[in-house]
Amino acid sequence: MDHKIKITGLLLAILSSSTTQVVADEKPFSIAIHGGAGTISKANLTPEQEQAYRDKLSQAVNAGYSILEKGGDSLVAIQAAINVLEDSPLFNAGVGAVYTFDGQHEMDASIMDGKTMNAGAVAGVKHIKNPINLADAVMNKSPHVMLSGAGAEEFALTQGFQLVPVTHFDTDKRYNQLIDAKEKIKTAETAKDYQAANHLMGRDYLDLDYKFGTVGAVALDQNGNLAAGTSTGGMTAKRFGRIGDSPVIGAGTYAENGVCAVSATGHGEYFIRYHVAGDICAKVKYQKKSIIQAADEVINQRLITAGGTGGVIALDQRGNIATPFNTEGMYRATRKNGEPVQVMIWRDK
Repeated sequence: MDHKIKITGLLLAILSSSTTQVVADEKPFSIAIHGGAGTISKANLTPEQEQAYRDKLSQAVNAGYSILEKGGDSLVAIQAAINVLEDSPLFNAGVGAVYTFDGQHEMDASIMDGKTMNAGAVAGVKHIKNPINLADAVMNKSPHVMLSGAGAEEFALTQGFQLVPVTHFDTDKRYNQLIDAKEKIKTAETAKDYQAANHLMGRDYLDLDYKFGTVGAVALDQNGNLAAGTSTGGMTAKRFGRIGDSPVIGAGTYAENGVCAVSATGHGEYFIRYHVAGDICAKVKYQKKSIIQAADEVINQRLITAGGTGGVIALDQRGNIATPFNTEGMYRATRKNGEPVQVMIWRDK
């Protein structure tokens, strides 16, 4: 009898241990990234160019996924993914950042920790190789949320960052876009009176490709921590130190454990005014809507009705992912635990 009890106890212990292991192994984790939304026409992308975008998106999402897979932190994962995109001339962030009207580069970035609700952001930096990393330093090493311009770069030096020359971010493609944009601006302003020209400072007469290209990432790690980050070179031919939604917490970036994480890309003025990232999370938190429904309502109903264009990547506490956009395309990639990479540009793939 005692022998049977011992065997039964041993079996229960083994089963309990196995069950615990299965539960541990099934902890959800996932990551999503974007490389900007806009008028991404299939006709304008050669097969070689399309493959280059797909390869870089895959590299970026896998850089973050490999950290999550090993039990790493979601904040570390999103920075790893965004760094890959910031270091690529294909996207409007870091290398490949667009030019301002005066031929400069002014970059913005933000990051948010869903566990602590802490956040950091930088705006208008000109000599920071990876702005998302400086945003993280602002979050963790300063009492502030957002630093801008020369002050942000002065803080960067105190944290051991090395400034890079402005030429580090130059690319022929972006410079040619600036020349083309300035011609369109000149034509529009010549044809209209000054009042109308000032009204058009939002660059409504420029194609979406001049406005978008921001990169971002959202992630859920195995400890249930959500994080979001966004990095951008801004809007082609922008003036007067214009700052968009990317460094604005609640507009371009937001994360809260148990709710959702969001990174946005689009016409920043609208994303700021409509508090896009925060609005999506509020719908999940207070209206108990799914992340897919909440993100779709904001992007494809509220925002588009107002005239705002762009998209978001978003995920919830269970690792479910939404990637809605109301433009022709949005560069994006996703990966959940145990699943292969999905890389998409248009709606069909």
